[in-house]
Amino acid sequence: MSNKKEFVKDITNIDEDFAQWYTDIVLKAELADYTTVKGFISIRPYGYEIWEHIQNYADKKFKEHGVKNVSMPVLIPENLLNKEKDHVEGFAPEVAWVTIGGGEELEERLCVRPTSETVFSTMYSKWLSSWRDLPFLYNQWCSVLRWEKETRPFLRSREFLWQEGHTVHETAEEAQKFTLAMLDVYADVIENLLAIPVLKGQKTKKEQFAGAEATYTVETLMHDGRALQGGTSHYFGQNFTKPFDVKFQNKNGEQEYAYQTSWGISTRLIGAVIMAHGDNRGLKLPPYVAPIQVVIVPIAQQKEGVLETAEKLKSTLSEKFRVELDARDNYTVGYKFNDWEMKGVPIRVEMGPKEIERGEVVVTRRDTLEKMPVKITELEAKLENLMREIHQSMFEACKKRRDEKTTIAYNMEELEKNLNNNQGYVKTMWCGAKECEDKVKEITGAPSRCMPFEQEHLSDTCVCCGKKADKMVVWGRQY
Repeated sequence: MSNKKEFVKDITNIDEDFAQWYTDIVLKAELADYTTVKGFISIRPYGYEIWEHIQNYADKKFKEHGVKNVSMPVLIPENLLNKEKDHVEGFAPEVAWVTIGGGEELEERLCVRPTSETVFSTMYSKWLSSWRDLPFLYNQWCSVLRWEKETRPFLRSREFLWQEGHTVHETAEEAQKFTLAMLDVYADVIENLLAIPVLKGQKTKKEQFAGAEATYTVETLMHDGRALQGGTSHYFGQNFTKPFDVKFQNKNGEQEYAYQTSWGISTRLIGAVIMAHGDNRGLKLPPYVAPIQVVIVPIAQQKEGVLETAEKLKSTLSEKFRVELDARDNYTVGYKFNDWEMKGVPIRVEMGPKEIERGEVVVTRRDTLEKMPVKITELEAKLENLMREIHQSMFEACKKRRDEKTTIAYNMEELEKNLNNNQGYVKTMWCGAKECEDKVKEITGAPSRCMPFEQEHLSDTCVCCGKKADKMVVWGRQY
């Protein structure tokens, strides 16, 4: 108990000040730190490795769909940004401009990319000539810059890391199919790597990407009941191919404009992991994305044979798992336990003279804090099973909380009451009018999250105006 008290002093209580708790985790678990440039963060090695595991998992899935990685310039001429009207209007408030280069004023100002549809489209217009060239399935891993007014590490920083896929197809059907295939990849990443359940659906016109014909989303719900958009996939149709002249000679020998998609996930997902799983002891990492999956903490390591046995065990386990041996001699065992719990390492292995004599170790799960003795000869198999169990347990805990924070409202009074009393997702019927959508957000502070693919008929009337409604929408306050 003393360890817990000693630890809790270091972190703001999750239920008293969620925002401060989040900041404490980011800093104390050494995921990221603030820089001297306002709104910009430095991602530390521990945080960056989480991103690397997300990146590697997603990149493999992209490549299974035939996607190839490319690199595009970070600077975009103003004339390109202005070619698609809705797109430039959507991003104008967030754009940073370069006006001087090499000490001289530029003839045309250049924007630091907030996204790269325009530059990809320009290159596609050069590279595409025949239907035989299609599809172009390209993606880039890069950073983008958006001049956000309110920033928070990982969730809304002015520069962030992401991937942006941009594909061109021969037909609308093929492009639409690929848009949804990428959404499924994002659901896979978030559920099977990060252990967070997703809500899949289509964004309303008001909430869709600037320049898109349709935007699809995977939404996640955090510990405090606020939603976080996990990833989006956009079907553009010919909204970019026409202004950028991305056309090809079709099978009939005629010139035709291609169909386009765009899709992205970012380091916001690290924020999602923190807020969906963390607790008052700190970070809680799902095993498959954790930089360190197993930490070995020797007990009484100064005694003969303890450290040597621990080092041998680390060498054996490292063939299958990401393992750290904490042999620091200037910290107490209690401090080490707290430190690794803070950093969210899924499994801790303790071993001292008594355990070694018995040929066993003590294994502790970070998610439940359950301890269990395990024979050293059976440890490798036990850890493999534990990884699966911990992932599933963390996923189910998130899903249970999401279900408990999902309610139904039939009128505005209920909608507001539900959000205030049990913040989370609220399902309602909606007539489709932007005026009603605007009014809900104005009164409750909750924009629409999506129109779920799995529709339910809750009633015949719109939650806002009472007119006929046949579409279910989920609302929620957001990050």
